[in-house]
Amino acid sequence: MLLRDKFGRYITDLRISITDRCNYKCVYCRTGNEGALYGDLPFADYLRMARVLVALGITKIRLTGGEPLLRKGVIDFVRELSQLRRPNGSGNSADVLDIALTTNGHLLADLAQPLKSAGLSRVTVSMDAVDPDRFTRITRVPGGFDHVLAGIRAARRAGLWPLKVNCVLMRGFNEDQIIPFGMFAREEGVIVRFIEFMPLEEERTWSPATVVTLDEILSRMAEYRPLVEIPHARSETARRYRFDDGIGEIGIIAPVSHPFCGHCSRIRITSDGKIRTCLFSVWDHDLHAQMQRGASDEELAEFIQGVVLKKEERHHIGEPDFVPASRTMVHIGG
Repeated sequence: MLLRDKFGRYITDLRISITDRCNYKCVYCRTGNEGALYGDLPFADYLRMARVLVALGITKIRLTGGEPLLRKGVIDFVRELSQLRRPNGSGNSADVLDIALTTNGHLLADLAQPLKSAGLSRVTVSMDAVDPDRFTRITRVPGGFDHVLAGIRAARRAGLWPLKVNCVLMRGFNEDQIIPFGMFAREEGVIVRFIEFMPLEEERTWSPATVVTLDEILSRMAEYRPLVEIPHARSETARRYRFDDGIGEIGIIAPVSHPFCGHCSRIRITSDGKIRTCLFSVWDHDLHAQMQRGASDEELAEFIQGVVLKKEERHHIGEPDFVPASRTMVHIGG
């Protein structure tokens, strides 16, 4: 039985956070004072969760954090995930899972090729400025820019494609990086995706005034070169655009100004084994506790199906009744 919520949305995408530790302290995410709060599970536990969810129709798995490359054993975990197959398949390549990873890129240069060899399909690198000084101001990690750039180039050489570079735009910090990122997309052969700043940071300082919206991004980029919109699947989070001469692509993820909740196909598992049905959920559903009680795979599947039926219809960012998520982004997993 495929996972489907009460609004008729099929759940096909799974995010698994394998740690809430991170070696960066980005200003839009962390206070810089707190580290991990929830801890990690053995990879065998994440693998069992993934196996049950794949049997329920999950076709894409993304590993997140924190910073997932901090976990020793991540390459072996990717290799084990790559052996999972969708049920009732024909055994051909169409049954292979799409396995992706989101990373800050600091440790990626040495791991890109081993991850590809283990079965990783693609990678997304978080990078919020193409100016080294601005990058340091945002991440609060001196010298990190060179590591991330090396990681991006290593991932491209390894064939981890499509290679996406995510930039969270925050007014007063990096909104002047829009055109430089457009140039970066063309020069480095990567897909740059701009993300509207969401109220998921530890300091809870978000306000609508800090958001650089989709319309503003498009307007600024048009000062550099004209853009042409690319059709995208309804469940995709990003609106996609290519430059008029066909060289370079950007995407814009606009959950604040242009919400896409109506076609959401995602659920998340936190590093401590809780299911979250939305980034902005105000509660968790403890899947790992079910495992600790000795639940069978069939019982886990029944629990997951019940949780998915409780999936929220949409978020309420910017509305009077908005309640912040019960966890911040680094402790949820992107």
